[in-house]
Amino acid sequence: MSVAAPPRPRRQAPLIESRPLRNPDASDPAVMTRRGWWLVVMNFLVPGSAQVLAGTRRLGRIGLGATLAMWAILVLAAIGAALWPSGFFALATGSFIPEFLSWFRPLPLTLVQIALVAYVVLWVVLTIDTLRLVRLVKVGPVARIGMTIVSVGLLVLSGSGAAWAAQTAGATRDAFADIFSQSAPVVPPSDGYYNILLLGADSGEGRDSMRFDSISVVSVNATTGATTITGIPRDMPGFPFAPGPMQDEYPNGHEGKFDPTCGWGSGINQLRTEVEVCQDGNALYPNAVSQGSEPGIEATKDAAEGILGIQIPYYVLIDMKGFADVIDALGGIDITVNERLPKGGPAYDGQPVDDWAFGWVEAGAQHMDGDTAQWFARSRYTTSDFDRMGRQRQLQEAILAQFTPQNVLSHFQEVAKAGTNVVETDLPQGLIAPTLVDLALKAKGQPVGTLELTPEGGVDEFDPDYAQVQQMVRDRLHPPTETESPTP
Repeated sequence: MSVAAPPRPRRQAPLIESRPLRNPDASDPAVMTRRGWWLVVMNFLVPGSAQVLAGTRRLGRIGLGATLAMWAILVLAAIGAALWPSGFFALATGSFIPEFLSWFRPLPLTLVQIALVAYVVLWVVLTIDTLRLVRLVKVGPVARIGMTIVSVGLLVLSGSGAAWAAQTAGATRDAFADIFSQSAPVVPPSDGYYNILLLGADSGEGRDSMRFDSISVVSVNATTGATTITGIPRDMPGFPFAPGPMQDEYPNGHEGKFDPTCGWGSGINQLRTEVEVCQDGNALYPNAVSQGSEPGIEATKDAAEGILGIQIPYYVLIDMKGFADVIDALGGIDITVNERLPKGGPAYDGQPVDDWAFGWVEAGAQHMDGDTAQWFARSRYTTSDFDRMGRQRQLQEAILAQFTPQNVLSHFQEVAKAGTNVVETDLPQGLIAPTLVDLALKAKGQPVGTLELTPEGGVDEFDPDYAQVQQMVRDRLHPPTETESPTP
């Protein structure tokens, strides 16, 4: 019986041929050059892969794992931002965390920032290690320079993107914490609306305190996001107050007083001076400061509630001194100017406008920078206060139109910095997201309604009928349906 010959062992390929990335033929510059370019590209596309295939596998697994984890987080973040932007914002800013744990709210963005910085550092280490694996002395002289330049350039390109994302995360966290209150309570919508007092103030030179030159109330429908802005004339006389310390002081409506020291008048814009400069505002409103507000602002809230007949739990104040920075941060705004407006003001009554105007806001369609927009809102000496109210409302609508996600994202660092310097509010962090963010997204596709309490709107500027004003507000916020007849 014949015995079968043992199988001939298969001839194995040389190690250099089977694993050219890990064990290349170092004596061949062409092979080393091709291998070097492969490693450089792999380090850029999938950081950590160059080490897994040609270097220290442990370092490669760390880099590859971090890369895959970062990709997964980015994909999930993109899906969340696209499908549920308000929830994504709430998760990122920690708004979902209850009030008694509010000190943990900065944690999510802090962790994101730390992770991004750590990934940039890891990428630097992987790039340096990749250049070591390339063995630059073994590649061609031209490729040696090219690989170094390309590796560093790709690192700067990708690393700067991650560093920008880390800065953005930090800026978002800091701006959110600086602007929005952690102590103010979340108040449910009143009669189906979130009502916010919007104040434009000017603390310029020569003023004893900051006065409210623009006063309006933003009413956001808690279901649809439909937004209505009601403008209140700053010199509206004899206005009533909602129940509180100012109503106790003026049970029959605000009385105009002219104190030789304070000099306050009858207008609602004088309340801050009256309460904070000439009275003990902290005694009138002892909880104002602890809840992110001020006595003068709380008195103005009470006045706006008394005038309009609605509950106004929150305020947003924009100081005109830094208002231009917000406009510039957004890249400017588009406004159609109806008539030529002067910049500046007269030194004395009756002085010809050409003697004191140092510039003009020209009529027509304009793309305004911050300084021009500021004078468009301020100018009043050649027009009436009611005209100025209309321009301020026009400006508010233009700014809202500029607050698109794309525009804010592209100018985020500038917008965040300007916002923290210009904006004050007692809006609680727990209300911003997802509630107000979700409503803001709904409001984007709808026109902003306006209601001006002016003679053109049917309100007597010298003797307003406040019952009529409150009915106008009710009709605007709750228009009668086809089956209902308007209230006589």
